[in-house]
Amino acid sequence: MSLAFIPLYIKYLGIESYALIGVFAILHAALMVLDMGMTPALSREIARFNGSISNAQSIRDLLRSMEVLGLCITILVASCVWAASGLLATDWLKAEKLPTGVVEKAIVIMGFVVALRFIENIYQNCLVGLQKQVTSNVINCTVATLRGLGAVGVLAWVSPSIEAFFVWQGIVSLLTIIILIIAVYQYLPALPQGGRFSWESLKNIRHFALGIMIITILSFLLMQVDKILLSRLLTLEHFGYYTLAALAANSLNIFAAPIDQAFFPRFSALVARDDQLLLKSTYHMGAQLVTVLVGSAAIVLMIFGDVVLTLWTHNIELTQKVTPLLIILSIGMLLNCLMHMPYQLQLAHGWTSLTIKVNAIAVILAMPAIFLVAPRYGAAGAAWVWVVLNASYVFFVIHIIFRRLLTTEKWRWYIQDVAVPLLAAVITAGIAKWSIPDGLGTVGQTVTLLLSSSLTLTVTALTAPLVRQQLYLYVTKMAKPYCVKKP
Repeated sequence: MSLAFIPLYIKYLGIESYALIGVFAILHAALMVLDMGMTPALSREIARFNGSISNAQSIRDLLRSMEVLGLCITILVASCVWAASGLLATDWLKAEKLPTGVVEKAIVIMGFVVALRFIENIYQNCLVGLQKQVTSNVINCTVATLRGLGAVGVLAWVSPSIEAFFVWQGIVSLLTIIILIIAVYQYLPALPQGGRFSWESLKNIRHFALGIMIITILSFLLMQVDKILLSRLLTLEHFGYYTLAALAANSLNIFAAPIDQAFFPRFSALVARDDQLLLKSTYHMGAQLVTVLVGSAAIVLMIFGDVVLTLWTHNIELTQKVTPLLIILSIGMLLNCLMHMPYQLQLAHGWTSLTIKVNAIAVILAMPAIFLVAPRYGAAGAAWVWVVLNASYVFFVIHIIFRRLLTTEKWRWYIQDVAVPLLAAVITAGIAKWSIPDGLGTVGQTVTLLLSSSLTLTVTALTAPLVRQQLYLYVTKMAKPYCVKKP
């Protein structure tokens, strides 16, 4: 939903106002720094509770403690953004058409929305830890529809302004928090006295939370430094083009994030039980799912990027400006997503020090690199720094991970989980692109894109052993009622 309505956002708001939505994304990512590792730690503890490691009262106390801290952080964030709104509107962002007052007001409202998103994150992580993915996804789908479709309705029939857009986002966030609270407390075991604020419960997770906090800070710098610098170096219009390309590339996380949410609590429970055999097979299943879903989508996005953007935006000029950036950023995001399962495996073992060290080195190297290339090569140069950074994770850091965890599984990950499915995706999508004639209309382009994407996904899935096995079992189960037994 967040992707589907972007062309309408640009239509009603203009590219400059849409760039402010990119600023909102940066603020939202920055808020994860204030998370201080609390919500991932909460999710991990609840997952361990499902594995009978923690008791129900301690989980209730931990959640109540998180709620109190979350409320304090919400007030702090909203106040800080309000205080800095004037400086950001006048001295940082380079608006050419939007009045400064409009930009400042939009920043104040987005600060309130970002603060509410933090509260949402607490309860979302509770559902993930409880392994209630279906409930979480139903809520997410409903909320995404309200955010996207409702925003279009507000822009079309109430006010085509960026302030109205963010006000609607705030209303939806308040409604989401209420729904999530009801869902979480429904699944937690009932206790006579409920939860209590407890410093002791927070102290028990401080080491893991501290590690996650440092990782989050470094990850924020790595993931957002290009956007932060470009928001200063470029005009809002050109920053809007980069924001559009980055959002399209980041859409690959739509496929990776649910896999993370499903497999991290499972990893945590298996590690708590020390079931290494099942952990290995579960890990490879998750890794192959990431490659099949994210890999096939990324390859299609790289090879058919111009077609995707044309069908999406219906704007040839916009497509020409965004496509080169989209291809580069898609490469980087694919490499980043391939590291999701190794990272979740580390967190399940409580091993955060490696990611802290690696990300610290990456920040030291990447930030000066962006300072050097961005003024000379612009957005494309910053995007290539992102690619090189993520390639170093896949080709170098992975060896350190497998030296300590699942020590016999490294080459299986490289070959079966990653290389073979990706090669199949490249060949399939490449042949499809080469065989499509030029001059197709909108309907023809849509049909060929859907067929090419489906074919690429199917071939990629069939080359991943564990995914192929699960598909076979699923198809066999679905077909069983229709099979007539011979007398």
